[in-house]
Amino acid sequence: MIVAFDTWVLQPYQRNGGIYNYAKSLLREFQSLVGARDELTVRPFFARGCSDEAVRLGTSDWIKPVNTRLLRFHRFWQLGGITAAAARIRADLIFSPTSHICPLGPIPVITTIHDATPVLSPSWGSRVTLLERIWLWNAVKFSAQCITDSECTKRDIVEIYGVPPEKITVAYLGYDRKTFNPSPVDPGKQSVLFDRYGIKGPYIFHHGAVQPRKNLERLIRACQLLWDTGRDLRFHLVLAGPLGWRYRPILEAADKVGGVGKVVFTGALSDEDLALLLKGAELCVIPSLYEGFCLPMVEAMACGVPTVVSNSSCFPEVSGGVLEYFDAHSVEEMAETIRLALEDSCVRDRLRHAGLARAAEFSWERCARETMRIFAETSARYGRKHSKLPFS
Repeated sequence: MIVAFDTWVLQPYQRNGGIYNYAKSLLREFQSLVGARDELTVRPFFARGCSDEAVRLGTSDWIKPVNTRLLRFHRFWQLGGITAAAARIRADLIFSPTSHICPLGPIPVITTIHDATPVLSPSWGSRVTLLERIWLWNAVKFSAQCITDSECTKRDIVEIYGVPPEKITVAYLGYDRKTFNPSPVDPGKQSVLFDRYGIKGPYIFHHGAVQPRKNLERLIRACQLLWDTGRDLRFHLVLAGPLGWRYRPILEAADKVGGVGKVVFTGALSDEDLALLLKGAELCVIPSLYEGFCLPMVEAMACGVPTVVSNSSCFPEVSGGVLEYFDAHSVEEMAETIRLALEDSCVRDRLRHAGLARAAEFSWERCARETMRIFAETSARYGRKHSKLPFS
């Protein structure tokens, strides 16, 4: 069975994106999982200066990158160029790690739908949101099979588009265990970051793009409530991540903060610096209104950082119900949950240990195995070669 791997998301300008890391991580795991006893060949596409990551990850008898100039023409690639490229290598399946594909043609397409954000919680302007909704509808309706990151997203897709549940399979994401783990940090490197961003004393942490869906205005107001209580709650709020869509109201809310605390914006960070700051936090708070999986939450849990999150969308499912939860729309409830975790060391210890145990259940290897299983099942359903893959 030949699987054509859509590497459009491995463009250099998407390097800091979650889907980029998803595609790269799957390709890396396929390298170790696929072997001589399997009837599977993965063919990722690349062009010079365009999705070169597909080559840098290495080649073998079963992972064979394909050079194609069509990948340079992005819109043409999405609208059918990948189908033409896949037909040239006689692929049995096309796998796309993003919904930005037009799955029409003779070759069955498996598409990963990471969330229903364009419909349920738009993160862009009206024009971009409309285009994203079209891409999402097209991918859901015409793909042979869809993969989602959580049962929550699967339910959302089934409800919104009326597709049969069996058309969608859940494969939980993994995370970078070499970077996000409970091992001690280098105090010197951490101190340099504290000085760079003016972090003095305890702080609570959030990482993700600065945009409305992350609900950061309410988080800032919740912190202000705690700073105004007169209790001995002296901490900073550190918001790590790039500025996204409609970020100015969030910056303005931070400018109005007064009292014993302050809000620190770090901008985009490397994974190494992100882990250094994350591990120094008293608490990680994720108040997002909607997520499909929320990798930042899993990364915080994996680092052993006590974590509290909103009770919306996928959070209870992915966290396994082991954290403290609050109503994302209630500033008061958010503030009370943060206060409880900061003041009660027993709560923090429970969150730390439970979070570590739950995070250990996720890995890119597990995600890759489940994805390969979906390849085999889809291929069999369409009457193509059925591989005996290394499932466990």
